Amino acid sequence: MALLRPRPGRVDGRYLLYRYLAPDFQEMIQQKAIHGATVDRIALTSMGSWSIRVHGEPEQRAIAEVLGALDNKIAANGRLASTADSLAVARFRQASTHDGIEGLTYADVAEVGGGGTPSTTNPSYWEGDIPWATPTDVTGLPGPYLLGTARNITSGGLRACASSLYPKDSILMTSRATIGAFAMATVPTAVNQSFIVASATAPDGQWWLFHEMRSRVDDYLSVANGATFLELSRGRFRSLPVLWADQSTLRSFGECVKPLHDAARQALVEGAQLAALRDALLPELMSGRMRVKDAVREAEEVL
Repeated sequence: MALLRPRPGRVDGRYLLYRYLAPDFQEMIQQKAIHGATVDRIALTSMGSWSIRVHGEPEQRAIAEVLGALDNKIAANGRLASTADSLAVARFRQASTHDGIEGLTYADVAEVGGGGTPSTTNPSYWEGDIPWATPTDVTGLPGPYLLGTARNITSGGLRACASSLYPKDSILMTSRATIGAFAMATVPTAVNQSFIVASATAPDGQWWLFHEMRSRVDDYLSVANGATFLELSRGRFRSLPVLWADQSTLRSFGECVKPLHDAARQALVEGAQLAALRDALLPELMSGRMRVKDAVREAEEVL
């Protein structure tokens, strides 16, 4: 880590942060990095001589205000999503304290599936329009909603792997190495072999199942095994006891938490759109290709 202190009267600290995040400065970092045998590094003693173009102070502050307003809204949306999800979790804890239906397993209440990977040497299987999830797509999410995947497969790729095309609102849970990272699919999605995918058979049971599974990660870890990395098999998962409720409770719980999850998901979708706008404006402002007042106009349309 390095600590950089902006010089007062010469540069605005918020502006300098965005200046360092701009693509041209990031490219400079890569060019000046010293490539070592283990890790790359920057020689901090030479960093003071790096040439960097900065705007005048009034424009620095204006640029920082525009980009900062977008970041503040992104952060507010993240807090809203986190609060809504926490409220839903609290509602499940409250609802699950009542007597449930005993003697049931996940096999009794859910359809359980898995996934696979098409051959990576066959280009006709890739770059299609079918989302294909890997654990990396899920573990870094700001909330438990999968909005998209890093890679897509074709219909041929789907036929060539062990994954089904799981419908919207399927529950995706990582089941290898990292066990118990969750996402609700927002579009039909295929998955690789590191997932357990579950859908409640009861019409109103999906949100209950989602929260019940999220509350059981410690139980999953206790029965997982593997020589190289921990894995929870689908067969073992199906056999595990499940905390289930009667139909009336399932329905009332779903009606309570669905609006919370809808609000959280929408806040994160909006946050992603704002982040895309910020990332688009940043290099344009720093290069001078866009005037601040034009950037303000674009930001005001979404704030």
